[in-house]
Amino acid sequence: MKSKPAQSKSIAKDRFVLKSEIRNPKSEISLLPIGIFDSGVGGLTVYRALHERLLDEHFVYLGDTARVPYGTKSLATVERYAVENARFLEAHGIKLLVVACNTASALALPAIREAVKCKVVGVIGPGARAAVRTSSPSIGKGIGKRIGVIATESTVQSGVYSRAIKQLDEQALVIERACPLFVSLAEEGWAETDVARTVASEYLADLKHSNIDSLVLGCTHYPILREVIQGAIGAQVNLIDSGEAAAHDVEGWLAASALAHVPQENRAPERRLCDDLDHFYVTDAAERFARVAERFLGHPPSVLEAVEVWGHDELRTH
Repeated sequence: MKSKPAQSKSIAKDRFVLKSEIRNPKSEISLLPIGIFDSGVGGLTVYRALHERLLDEHFVYLGDTARVPYGTKSLATVERYAVENARFLEAHGIKLLVVACNTASALALPAIREAVKCKVVGVIGPGARAAVRTSSPSIGKGIGKRIGVIATESTVQSGVYSRAIKQLDEQALVIERACPLFVSLAEEGWAETDVARTVASEYLADLKHSNIDSLVLGCTHYPILREVIQGAIGAQVNLIDSGEAAAHDVEGWLAASALAHVPQENRAPERRLCDDLDHFYVTDAAERFARVAERFLGHPPSVLEAVEVWGHDELRTH
């Protein structure tokens, strides 16, 4: 099995820049991997959703672990980090970029799309569409669809999910709640503990009595606590995983664009999460990333590199 040391600082540009410089016909572009970036480890749940839906595709993942969290940063800084990450992945020859980070999806998608040439997919739009699509209005009560959203404090304060849902259905009632402790519970491996169940009950008590019929998991860590969240909110509420919704949209775009990877041999049954066909990069704390990846996915990355991303951590003067 191919493996690279976590301590490696090589960006390996020579191997990849050539790919991005080639003007490929569609048949060659289809062979390129899908790029994914997140501010840290949470985007691994988006990687999992993509991998499970698109077994014939290969993936390149960048976790910007040196600069996490993004939620406390200014708009200008989030945009700069996101653009640097996007360009790093584009230089590795990708056919599509998935922005797994909710904060970057909320604040930086226009800047990212202006900076790179490939298709860019965020997680907020797909999550909002899935929520509207699967929710039902309260029949006979004159009430529209009732949709809950749980996310980090910064995402809730931004109101980005509420706006995205209202753009699709202005009659929908959207109730948002911040659940910050879910992130630590997921990363520490406490998703199936009594502590997690107690925290979930406290966070979701008011939502449980709000008669919502759909709940958007608006943070990439939250699918790790899916069973605990479902137990706290009730079996009648449909949980919307924004990563799964994004994977659905990616599958549709690849099919419509004729850019899906069709291998000469059927390797899909042989694929597993984090195998040596997928490449993972982090900007810091590679060993911790590998531990959390194994906790989230059941396997540590076979190919993991620590890299330097373009730019530096100083605000640009305008």
